Amino acid sequence: MRILLTNDDGIDAPGIAALHRAAEALGSIVVVAPDGPRSGSGHAVTTHEPLRVTPVREDWYALGGTPADCSRFALTALGKFDWVFSGINRGGNLGADTYISGTVAAAREAVFLGTPAIAVSQYVRKGVELDWDRTVELAARVIRDLVARRLGPRAFWNVNLPHLDPGMPDPELVFCGLDLCPLDVRFQIENGLNGSPTIATFVGDYHGRQRDPGRDVEVCFGGRISATRIPLEITP
Repeated sequence: MRILLTNDDGIDAPGIAALHRAAEALGSIVVVAPDGPRSGSGHAVTTHEPLRVTPVREDWYALGGTPADCSRFALTALGKFDWVFSGINRGGNLGADTYISGTVAAAREAVFLGTPAIAVSQYVRKGVELDWDRTVELAARVIRDLVARRLGPRAFWNVNLPHLDPGMPDPELVFCGLDLCPLDVRFQIENGLNGSPTIATFVGDYHGRQRDPGRDVEVCFGGRISATRIPLEITP
């Protein structure tokens, strides 16, 4: 199996190294990731200027563009891939996040281009150190499970790993829907004086967001692994 890895945190981020470790037993891997952080870039693509592609080491390429650009370039210029894995994002991509996330967009773009995909994110709790080794173990288990399942041609998997305390047992994998509650969107406003601009600083509480029982936010925040099948097709 030939696998493409990408992300939105950038090619030097620890999450993509963790994803490589989690996936390396499944086949040969090529990495094409942004040359710097592109978190929150959504499904932006670059069409009006060239993309610089820089070899980093064997089968690792840094691309001067967005996560969706990475999937587009790799899947059309580097040959056929059996799967695209995007992540591991440092921070959750749950519910409404999926419309903002570059990590998720890279997986979505892969499916548009005919390649099955999994987006993997690691929720991070405030003030608790993240154990990337544990993340690798959980991601490897989930990816093996999902690759073996029937996905269908017009959908991808969105996975969110919980942030566990040391010594906790392996969490349950829960297949669940996207939480449709809005994010906590609030701004601190500093009014400009004498014609200077007004400054709006985002102060929403991600960790205290609303959640619906049984959907991905509640599942992941509650210490379980959420896996959501996200279809491309929007039906009336």
